Amino acid sequence: MHEMKNKNHKKSKFIVVEGIDGSGKTNACQIIKHKLDKNQIKNIIVREPGSTPLSEKIRKIIKNHCPYETLHQKTLLLLIYAARMQLIKNKIQPSLKKNIWVIADRHDLSSLAYQGGGFKINKKHIFFLKKMIVGKLTPDLTIYLDIQPKKALHRILFRNQLDFIEKKNLEFFIRTRNMYLKMLSKINKKIFINANLKINIVHHDIINQFTEWLKKYK
Repeated sequence: MHEMKNKNHKKSKFIVVEGIDGSGKTNACQIIKHKLDKNQIKNIIVREPGSTPLSEKIRKIIKNHCPYETLHQKTLLLLIYAARMQLIKNKIQPSLKKNIWVIADRHDLSSLAYQGGGFKINKKHIFFLKKMIVGKLTPDLTIYLDIQPKKALHRILFRNQLDFIEKKNLEFFIRTRNMYLKMLSKINKKIFINANLKINIVHHDIINQFTEWLKKYK
């Protein structure tokens, strides 16, 4: 007897959604998940930092660190990579091995953009950690939501509580976006979304471009 063809297609995929704060990544992840669900593709959403018990504790430290002690930029970088290590080893890689597609709200590109661009940390230090922690794990697709920093800041100001990163000034987010764009120019497997437009238009563009990409695996 011939085996029934797996509905999860050729193999599992690692999809990463990137962008500065306020670009709409969380909604984009849900849109991607809904599309995969409709195509009967098993999938999970993970977020960085977080999505494992230990990584979520690290997330709380990063988001609401002690007000009586300054969180050093390199300490922040190490915390992020510690959380990433837990996520990769305990959730992302095991899921991919089980033929479950992974949708990540941020991944390694965020560190290069935020820590390398926004905080101006020497990229050699970041690449060292990337090699040690991330290794050969690379996204099969990066979906980048591009938004002007001023518009993004306007959006996040409506949130009830701003975290450590969201409290940074406009220049910080300009540097972060510029680093994103610089690094994205070296990535071939990507979808570029103009997130400055009205939300319904942005969502429609995500669906259309992702549907076209998904056709290759049906």
